[in-house]
Amino acid sequence: MVQPKMKKGQRLAILVGGGPAPGINGVISAATIEAVNQGVEVIGIRDGFRWISQGDTDQIEILTIGKTSRIHNTGGSRIGISRVNPLSVPNGLKNTIDCLKKLQVKYLITIGGDGTLYLASRLHKELKGKIQIAHVPKTIDNNVPLPGYIPTFGFETARHIGTELVHHLMEDAKATSRWYFVVTMGRKTGHLALGIGKASGATLTIIPEEFRKKKISLKDIVIILEGAIIKRKLMGREDGVAILAEGITDRLDEDDLQKLTDLNMDEHGRIRLSEVDLGQILKHQTTKALKEKGVDARLVDTTIGYELRSAPPIPFDASYAKTLGYSAVKFLLAGGSGALISIQKGKKVPIPFEKVINPKTDRTNIRFVDVNTESFEVAQKYMIKLTKEDLEDRKELKNLAALTNMKPSEFKAYFSAI
Repeated sequence: MVQPKMKKGQRLAILVGGGPAPGINGVISAATIEAVNQGVEVIGIRDGFRWISQGDTDQIEILTIGKTSRIHNTGGSRIGISRVNPLSVPNGLKNTIDCLKKLQVKYLITIGGDGTLYLASRLHKELKGKIQIAHVPKTIDNNVPLPGYIPTFGFETARHIGTELVHHLMEDAKATSRWYFVVTMGRKTGHLALGIGKASGATLTIIPEEFRKKKISLKDIVIILEGAIIKRKLMGREDGVAILAEGITDRLDEDDLQKLTDLNMDEHGRIRLSEVDLGQILKHQTTKALKEKGVDARLVDTTIGYELRSAPPIPFDASYAKTLGYSAVKFLLAGGSGALISIQKGKKVPIPFEKVINPKTDRTNIRFVDVNTESFEVAQKYMIKLTKEDLEDRKELKNLAALTNMKPSEFKAYFSAI
């Protein structure tokens, strides 16, 4: 293949930050092909900000059409990835800027979630137009604030594969008469958990956004799980699958967690929330609460997430990622800079960084699940969980209470607490 002649002083760098997501290689492929075809040399900066934040310019790779033309259907990242934040590295931001200048970068495409988006905005502000920057939103969490509920690339593949895994667990649960508590990724939000729960028809899904209180009580979650298990028993079923969003952990009441054992503390005596095993804790606490009521249930906890991140993209994400990569290059070569690239109604729509960075917190705005929508409402309608109507129906209440050591009035008072 004959490479187009490169224009002098035209170099595009591509960098991937955060965690893996299906479709990364599609962005890299399309961006490389379009840039090279326009006479722009392309380099891949290895492992995100890891090396350049230390002043190391050796960890780069010249990307060509031949190297990238068939990678769009593969998982992982052709140029690696890293969560290293240059703002947390001594002189990290300065080193990063110096390296980009030393590498003679004129255009920069960053690929990542809310954290990498913020870093791209900081670089744009510091460089004052000396390097043109475009950001491509990537995360299976789906929490970057794109308009009209447009998904971030990677989310649809993660939901697809997560749904298949939950289907398998549902069959296993039915065959073995047990409940699975499945924790899914999503640092602060419930998009992935809800998406998997709805698509798979899981028995129950719990996400942080459904709780109005700023801090979520561990007991509140346990009560919801207990109620679903007891109601399911009344229906003649001993099995079920509950999907739990990882983001619940971020809002758990630390006073509740302090009472539990075997939790690691940081140097200030605070619980390391990132190390809290949500599924295991809820399995233990729910089993204990059910036993106190004379209810027997076999509970198993598991986590799905890492299996989803580097999977080959489904056709939706493979196509979507290519459009994003192509559009980012088109935006930059037309003189654009300082924007998040979105695709709306099939067209490239750059969103200026200042519209997605909160001026009060100086951080990226996060998109949470909107619980005031039919999309959320229908998910609730199809779940098995105790409702106000169950507790108000005298016959239903009596039958539910009969499965426990509680009187109907005690049962109603206990399960009305949330």
